[in-house]
Amino acid sequence: MRYRITCLTPTLVGDGERLSPIDYMVWKDQVNVLDQMRIFRLLARGPRLDGYLSQLKRAEKLDFASWGGFAQNYAGRRIPFEHASSSAVWERARAENLFIPTFSTGPAGPYLPGSALKGSIRTALVCARATSQSLKDAAAKLSKDGRGMRQAANAVEDSAVGPGASNALRLIGLADSNPIARAAFKIYLLRVSTLESRGGKYELAWKQAPRGGTKKVEDSTPIFAEMAVPGTTFEGTFQENHFLQLPDVAKAFRSRDRLTVPAMFKTIQDYTGRVLQAQSQYAGWTGLTPLKTGLERLQQRHQELSGAENRCLLPLGWSAGFLSKTAFLDTKDDAYRSILSTVPYYSRAIQSNLPFPKTRRIVFLNNQPAALAGFVELELM
Repeated sequence: MRYRITCLTPTLVGDGERLSPIDYMVWKDQVNVLDQMRIFRLLARGPRLDGYLSQLKRAEKLDFASWGGFAQNYAGRRIPFEHASSSAVWERARAENLFIPTFSTGPAGPYLPGSALKGSIRTALVCARATSQSLKDAAAKLSKDGRGMRQAANAVEDSAVGPGASNALRLIGLADSNPIARAAFKIYLLRVSTLESRGGKYELAWKQAPRGGTKKVEDSTPIFAEMAVPGTTFEGTFQENHFLQLPDVAKAFRSRDRLTVPAMFKTIQDYTGRVLQAQSQYAGWTGLTPLKTGLERLQQRHQELSGAENRCLLPLGWSAGFLSKTAFLDTKDDAYRSILSTVPYYSRAIQSNLPFPKTRRIVFLNNQPAALAGFVELELM
């Protein structure tokens, strides 16, 4: 059996690698990734190597006037911007904001790691099975400085999907996808939106690094990322371990209930529906019509897949946001907020009494804030 992932919005599943501003040059509305080893071999034949190495050491990004010929003739990859306007945004941006996260790539090319897909499925299952009591128990175990977070979280996860050999996710095995062509990727512009409270209502603002906000979207801090374009597909091997469903095996592993693949897909669908509902509510608060329209299309597709036993929607990868990584979607819950307040990264946002999370990474399409990254369709074949 095989699985197929179809990207419905721009999607990035990274491997931790990033392109630094001295790894590439922007020319003709595309990111030209330099073949540095080839350039070194070329310059080693003459006196210019020391000058080039000196600039690499000092520069925040390469001077196109001096080295632009390399972008034209010595690029190992050429990745187009999603929209031509991104070139001007890139030129104005500060160098520290020009590191570009890239898609997971192996020797044969870009691929989707099976672990990333299984992690998203695991999140959906934990979200469906975790109880409010387990959340309260986790909050009670934490100290005021947040110590014990990992142990408390592990207890919640084990109670939801089972520990060790009885883990429900042992039912399936997911291999890495087959490599795909590099032509399926573009450089997308993202900006971080946030909410501000004004007169009892929420208003849209845009984040500026390192802190602060602005009403003008063009003044906010840009983010660039290499993403698979909508419509891109990844295929890999899906294995179902049928023997785990046998009554004697389930009894030996002390499994409380036996998960089936159709039940798993229904659980993922229910989880994704709740995520889309929360994201749609956020889009309504911001007043971003293109974003609202894009989410409505996702909700329509989600509705079309209702009842399917081998297809579902799910959020996946980088920039899919906090809601795609948490087992509890009700961020108004007092026990949940008490846990998050012990985490320094979240404590300030919790204290603001604004909806949490109040920020989203918005993908710009045709220079308009139009999508949330990482929504894909999973199909078994």
